[in-house]
Amino acid sequence: MKSASVFISLIIAVAVLAVPTDSYAEDKAAIAAMEAYFDFSEYESGTILPEQIHADDWKKFYVVDTRDAEQFQKAHIPGAVNIEWRKVLGQRSKLPHDKMVLLYCNTGTLSSQAAMALRVAGMEHVRILQGGFTEWKAKGGFEANRIASKKSAK
Repeated sequence: MKSASVFISLIIAVAVLAVPTDSYAEDKAAIAAMEAYFDFSEYESGTILPEQIHADDWKKFYVVDTRDAEQFQKAHIPGAVNIEWRKVLGQRSKLPHDKMVLLYCNTGTLSSQAAMALRVAGMEHVRILQGGFTEWKAKGGFEANRIASKKSAK
């Protein structure tokens, strides 16, 4: 058993040493870009709750559903375009530069990864719908702001 673990360790060491040093330079640049992003990122500055968006303000956003095409076809926020989360960075040239981009998935997890990639790539006008499509529906969709305002007035 001990010789098997030594053998596996040796294979891993050879594999690590076989990685070209050029790939480390690329990783360093990516890490530096992410560090710079996090140095200036404010806590929760990239998220917005459904109830924070007035029904009339939805038209001010370019809404991107980052779920897969099958989920999008079943149901989505009206007016949203579908770009699967793994493809958002590669298709960033299709996103507007004069309008706030609002990304969502089912819960906000995958869309937040896409949003971070866009921000590291230099797009500052990107927000994540906190809680995603699930919270948007649960809180009343486009009427979430009105519903929340009514509840807080009581």
